[in-house]
Amino acid sequence: MSLNTRLALGLAGVPPHDTPQAYEWEKRLHWPVMIATLLAIPAFYLTVLSEEPPLNRIGWIMDAVVMLTFMVELIIMLSVCRQKKRYLAYNWLSVTIVFVTATSVLMPHLPTDLSALLRLLRLAVVGLLITRLAHSLRALTPGSTPYILLIGFGLMLMAGGGFYWLEPTIHSYWDGVWLAFISGLTVGYGDLVPTTGPARLFAGAVIVLTYGVMSLVTASIAAFFIGKEEKLIRREMHQEIKILRQEMVELREMMAQLTSKCGGYWQGAESDSEKNGA
Repeated sequence: MSLNTRLALGLAGVPPHDTPQAYEWEKRLHWPVMIATLLAIPAFYLTVLSEEPPLNRIGWIMDAVVMLTFMVELIIMLSVCRQKKRYLAYNWLSVTIVFVTATSVLMPHLPTDLSALLRLLRLAVVGLLITRLAHSLRALTPGSTPYILLIGFGLMLMAGGGFYWLEPTIHSYWDGVWLAFISGLTVGYGDLVPTTGPARLFAGAVIVLTYGVMSLVTASIAAFFIGKEEKLIRREMHQEIKILRQEMVELREMMAQLTSKCGGYWQGAESDSEKNGA
């Protein structure tokens, strides 16, 4: 993803040529922010689409966790960054998330018009959060297979609960997990399908996230086999380099011996010429 694209999405991170502490704290806060980003998706469904007060309360708590996580991230990063205004411009999405979630948490009961506007804004923010999550997944190296599999397993379990709650044709939690599995891997057997608008919207988010995670798993498996071949090639290269160094040492010794012999010969020849001249 180019810098201009990341700037447009508010995902540019720490500006170039900033302090080393800023880059270090950006790495430390990566996982907490990633978890908070995952919470934003069920929080949207629980607070906006659910009509049951207990579920609304759970969604409110999730919104509060998301708000506090992104707020703490902004406070810490602004304290360690030298280019504070530039950091805010580079990461305007984090500022928007704090503003929208704070409005939802602190003012849960708004007039109808403002409530509809807030829901639309929240939907847009959730879409951008999915983009941020996909961008964060790229930070995982192909070698971190256990973490990638753990993330994928957690996504499947969470998505199964979401389908069980949103889709009326799903009558058990494990059917929801199965629908999440076939949706995320884009298999589509047709035995279970999302039929409602919220379930279809949720399925789109599951496909984007799970497909990204599974592509990393595939890349990790490929990197494992390629890495074995690379290790073998490196071992052979090291052996060849060692042999070449040994041969160079032997050549230098031979040259030194030849030089000493030639030097002795020339010295003898010079002494003989001096005697003949005398």
